[in-house]
Amino acid sequence: MSQNYTVSRYLLHRLQEIGIKHLFGVPGDYNLDFLDNVMESPIRWIGNCNELNAGYAADGYARLNGIGAAVVTYGVGGLSIINAVAGAFAEHVSVIIINGAPPARRREAGAMVHHLVANYYLQLDIFKKITADAALLSDPNTAPDEIDRVISNCMAHKLPVYLELPADMTNAPCREPGEPLTFIPLTSNPDSLAESVREAAELLNKATSPMVLAGIELLRFGLGKEALQLIETTEVPFATMLGSKSVLPELHPQFTGIYQGAWSKEKVRHQVEDSDCLLSLGAWMTDLDTGLFSINLDNRRMITVGGGQIRIGSHFYHQVQLGDFIRELTLVVQPRSYLASHPAESYLPKQPFMPEPSCELTAIRLYECLNYYLDNHMILLSEPGDAFCATPEFHIEEAENFIVQSYYCSIGFCTPAALGVALARPGKRPVVLTGDGAFQMTAQEISTLIRERCPAVVVLINNDGYLIERKLHKDGHYNDIQMWQYANLPGMFGDGSFVTGIKASTEEELEQAIKTAIRETDKLVFIEACIPNRDCSKGLERLGNTFMQSQQKS
Repeated sequence: MSQNYTVSRYLLHRLQEIGIKHLFGVPGDYNLDFLDNVMESPIRWIGNCNELNAGYAADGYARLNGIGAAVVTYGVGGLSIINAVAGAFAEHVSVIIINGAPPARRREAGAMVHHLVANYYLQLDIFKKITADAALLSDPNTAPDEIDRVISNCMAHKLPVYLELPADMTNAPCREPGEPLTFIPLTSNPDSLAESVREAAELLNKATSPMVLAGIELLRFGLGKEALQLIETTEVPFATMLGSKSVLPELHPQFTGIYQGAWSKEKVRHQVEDSDCLLSLGAWMTDLDTGLFSINLDNRRMITVGGGQIRIGSHFYHQVQLGDFIRELTLVVQPRSYLASHPAESYLPKQPFMPEPSCELTAIRLYECLNYYLDNHMILLSEPGDAFCATPEFHIEEAENFIVQSYYCSIGFCTPAALGVALARPGKRPVVLTGDGAFQMTAQEISTLIRERCPAVVVLINNDGYLIERKLHKDGHYNDIQMWQYANLPGMFGDGSFVTGIKASTEEELEQAIKTAIRETDKLVFIEACIPNRDCSKGLERLGNTFMQSQQKS
């Protein structure tokens, strides 16, 4: 063992090595020794208001950095972050959870220590169900190998992992790190890969109206550039889905639009559903991505790639990884110009927002204004609710400038996630579009954005309660929430010179608020957009109508 390395120093060395520059979390007595070591390392500690927010921040960070990490303490902290970890697991986001635990000697003695629920292994067992790998670092002799294995699995599978670090193991001496940590990517079966590529190329080459559906796995596995090379080689038009919006640049001439089944624009829906060879790359057919399963896709005319397997008609190929398939197919597919006879919809420049004097603000006009003023230096985070029903048709020109949790759909995700986004991409500005109900879930993380001097723009849709629930079901008092003075709230969290809070009730006030945000690039600008009469986007109206109809049929 090296006298210079301890278990915590070893772990921090590996975290720094894989590109983690920030650690999110909340201190607690079982992780304080570890946090002392964090303070001495090059990794910056970002303290959050609670553990759930720390998990969301690490998730937002990982979506752009490739991997993120959060530190909590045992029991009250570990169990508080579970919802964020479950969301990362559902959406394939690489997050490392480090949980400071009671000393190993207490565990061995079975002592009833604080923060314990039932037994010392309950928390570890819970996390094993929502992570790709989990380990209890109870032996300094084996801890380095366990750390390496768990982190490697996080990187390979693009899923969260869990490390439980007993307090008395933190400064226990261990061996020093060996070679830089490398992970073995998930591998393809060579025969299955070759056969699937051969069959797919044959179908694409003879197709007259092929189409690519670019899915969320392209985002999670960092395959946007490879997919774009394939698309440009073949000149095939492509569409994306809500969860994969902006995986490829929407300014691209081959971009058709967003596909959401019957919710799609008619031209997009027909181009996808009438294609004689639809190449689906990592798409997830979730309820919201498919317009509540209103898709009309014929598997006989599809090449479906994702989840480590491929389906071509009735043929299944197992153990074929998405990246391997894209790269090999690009080498053998026949370059042809499909766009002449099957063009993508040409990109239309944004129409200027022209406010009507003294006109009361509506949801549709709010979204038109925001869409117009978004630029390529901004990353839009669209909250579950009316926000993510309205934003599929926003123009997000550059890749990776849009973040949405469209599968797990945990309201309150976006405000703390913006903290992670701001730190992962300091050259860009996070813009949070959130509802009042969602904001009340995690509002206190505005204070951390202020403390860390993150000049985010927060646009809060004040429509007086849980509007999406009102649209999905007959309204009830349970959808009401306390009305806050939202525009005044950020100033209560601290430095008034860094924060601008604005309340907008008219179209003119909203435009002036957005212009203020664009002008004051070094401040956090909070805009309370007041929408009367429970008004909402066309997308939410459509969701509500479709949902109600499906409930009546069932």
